[in-house]
Amino acid sequence: MNEVRRHPASWWQDVLAVVSFDGGVHPMAAAGVSLTDVKAPVLGATADGDHGTAEVWRLAGPMHSGQRGRVCYRHNGRLLFASLSVAEAEFADGTTAGAATALRRATEAGYREMFDALETLAFPYPLRIWNFFSDINLAAEDGERYWHFNGARQDVFIDLKRSIAGNVPAASAVGVATCSPLTVYCIASAQAPIALENPRQCSAWDYPAQYGPRSPTFARACISGDAAQTLFISGTASIVGHASAHAGDQREQTREIVRNIRALIGAANARVDGQRYRLEHLHYKVYVRQAEHQPSIDRELRQEVGAAARVLYLKADICRPDLLLEIEAVGTPEPL
Repeated sequence: MNEVRRHPASWWQDVLAVVSFDGGVHPMAAAGVSLTDVKAPVLGATADGDHGTAEVWRLAGPMHSGQRGRVCYRHNGRLLFASLSVAEAEFADGTTAGAATALRRATEAGYREMFDALETLAFPYPLRIWNFFSDINLAAEDGERYWHFNGARQDVFIDLKRSIAGNVPAASAVGVATCSPLTVYCIASAQAPIALENPRQCSAWDYPAQYGPRSPTFARACISGDAAQTLFISGTASIVGHASAHAGDQREQTREIVRNIRALIGAANARVDGQRYRLEHLHYKVYVRQAEHQPSIDRELRQEVGAAARVLYLKADICRPDLLLEIEAVGTPEPL
């Protein structure tokens, strides 16, 4: 994080967003660039001690920044980054049942504010959405907190007449430290994305009821609809069809995830008529349930995608209790 702060003012002109993952980091001392803070400790060689670790998104400027309610945003006229945090305590009533209600209400409030900002700013199409909230697997009322989050999110999509299947955003949802706020951030466009599904997996919106009464609303991946054709791969787990695979084995789960990512790259290349996306050229973020698994996951992943792979590891809980890790990726196509 200190390295990021040392850049001159001219460097910040092309910064779209800064996301911190270690917590305890003060906002950036750069005009117009707000900090999105996620309470997910960094693991492995990428950890930077007490200095914090930041993910920096850069695009050609000039940039325009602002805030609408809880939503902080910045855009270059082509793509917009928007983020918000909502404390569940704002909606709590102090009862056990109220814990699920608080998450549902926080999710509804956050998503309504986010979509209102995107529409008002003329970037109505989220390409990729990230969701972080605490105790994702904890039982609350008649199901896991993840189920309540999915239901509330889907209610907002439906109420705002947004699709809940087909051409929907890529996304992820993982669990972070207890008492953390619901934090949502996204990259959005004025143009609709090209949504992609994985032939090895059931579409998330078609999951059977055993995974919750309301299905998650996300595509397995998407390609931005503009000339850049950036590929966003959603959080991808060791799931084949709709079933979790290789319970208790982080190495086999890593291999299965890479097979799923390969399938998504194949689907993306089919849409752009050429082998333009490559496994070894993507940037990866890996959410790891048990910190002690990170070294073995790293070995397996680098064996599959190359020793020089660009990978950030975060300590986080995954949406199903039997899943030990989840991997997401982003990349741009090779030139023709």
